[in-house]
Amino acid sequence: MIKAGIIGATGYAGGELVRLLLGHPEAEIKWYGSKSYIDQRYADVYRNMFRIVEDVCREDNIEALSKEVDVVFTATPQGLCASLVNEEVLSRVKVIDLSADFRIKDVNVYEKWYGITHPCPGYIEEAVYGLCEINRDAVKGARLLANPGCYPTCSILSIYPLAKEGMIDTSTLIIDAKSGTSGAGRGAKVDNLYCEVNENIKAYGVASHRHTPEIEEQLSYAAGEPVLLNFTPHLVPMNRGILVTAYASLKREVTWEDVKAIYDRYYKEEQFVRVLDKGVCPQTKWVEGSNYVDVGFQIDARTRRVIMMGAMDNLVKGAAGQAVQNMNLMSGLPENMGLNLVPMFP
Repeated sequence: MIKAGIIGATGYAGGELVRLLLGHPEAEIKWYGSKSYIDQRYADVYRNMFRIVEDVCREDNIEALSKEVDVVFTATPQGLCASLVNEEVLSRVKVIDLSADFRIKDVNVYEKWYGITHPCPGYIEEAVYGLCEINRDAVKGARLLANPGCYPTCSILSIYPLAKEGMIDTSTLIIDAKSGTSGAGRGAKVDNLYCEVNENIKAYGVASHRHTPEIEEQLSYAAGEPVLLNFTPHLVPMNRGILVTAYASLKREVTWEDVKAIYDRYYKEEQFVRVLDKGVCPQTKWVEGSNYVDVGFQIDARTRRVIMMGAMDNLVKGAAGQAVQNMNLMSGLPENMGLNLVPMFP
């Protein structure tokens, strides 16, 4: 049985980790960490856990936590995990970080886009980027795991096969993405109030969203050349879900069957990536509450461009579900253990 501790257990991603780990047959939660709710019952913070979780929230003390568990999840703001991790901690436990602290290999890029000084750049090179479908073998041997961002996960998986195969001109790549409000976290913000979000859709972080360099870095590895792209996210009035629509020019004339064969070659054996049939576009409702990513595409012969699409639940595959998937790989368990979640509908 894997003993798990969660730092940041009362945020949305932390709460989703709790939900998934409670249903995991080979994991038990030993520590519910929360700086905001120390000594309060977890079920008083999340009432859906009434008579399910009897524990109280504890402080975010990774030194003490690492002596009690096998794996630590940090579902915390940027900079916190990097300020806590050290060789003593990593010698005792595996750390799965849901923040961006170890996702980007160039510390200067991280500091520019996130606006903070990295507290522990010495571990950036060691950290494994935990997009399981691409880095599975490296994930298995990791002790420090950088769980990918939600927008990057959906964007990269939608685009990766065609970038890897050199089918698209990556200099023409444009990503248009939409997310539900849970992606902004549980903290109180005026912009996320019901009256601000309801009956509204808006772009934000235009030409400046901090997930941009993460997407560029991973697609650069795939394409074998630097990738520079436009990424524009939008906030939509729903709780969960991400929809990505990406556009790029094709390098040569191809048929729908040609492109479908490429996607199938990369994802046919992947349980959590579903390549949709011809003419079917992904919808967030089809993946809600699950660890699935639905991807599809359409060729626009008139403009000689391809439109690549993806949909997923930002709290599951975009955060907690992917973290559990990584935990399974790092612990030698079946990758899908605890994650065979049928999407909710309606």
